[in-house]
Amino acid sequence: MPTRREFLVAGGLTAGGLALAGLALPRRSAAAPGTFDITMMSDTLGTAVWFDPIGILVPPGSTVRWKVHANVHTTAAYHPRNDHHSLRIPEKAEPWDSKFLVNPGDHFSVTLSVPGVYDYFCAPHEAAGMVGRIVVGQPAGPGALPFDYFRGRPGTESWLPVPPAAQRAFPGVSAIMRSRVVRRPPPAPKGER
Repeated sequence: MPTRREFLVAGGLTAGGLALAGLALPRRSAAAPGTFDITMMSDTLGTAVWFDPIGILVPPGSTVRWKVHANVHTTAAYHPRNDHHSLRIPEKAEPWDSKFLVNPGDHFSVTLSVPGVYDYFCAPHEAAGMVGRIVVGQPAGPGALPFDYFRGRPGTESWLPVPPAAQRAFPGVSAIMRSRVVRRPPPAPKGER
């Protein structure tokens, strides 16, 4: 029989509507060791969208795999090469853009080797706050800086700022470092808001 802690860790239970982040490590994929899964979520009406987990801590060299649960999503690094978004991944890291993932089970993977903070977004749902954060090793780089750090710097005039709803959705770096995984509670059904 599992202990209470083993039960809570395995079940990812919630209390008072808040996820018990920190009781579980990021979900490793059954496909390969060193692969961490992030699910692209949506409620049944498509009115709420999110990444689960929304924040994770992984060692350098880890592969992160985003997998569609419902709705149409993308995963793209905050990087000027991705439609002039501001830089929020380590400067020496390669940006990614999955393009549209349409069907449940569709997935996209990247291997992250450069230590630092990697912020990413879902292109059709960024303004709704569908963003996530990965810390690889130790926090560093533009993703560890305030959202407007680039204002007034030469060469950044065309960079787009992170939308306010997305800024509010990001988990704090300290919460990720402390818990290793941060989950966003699923939205409450319409009648319970």
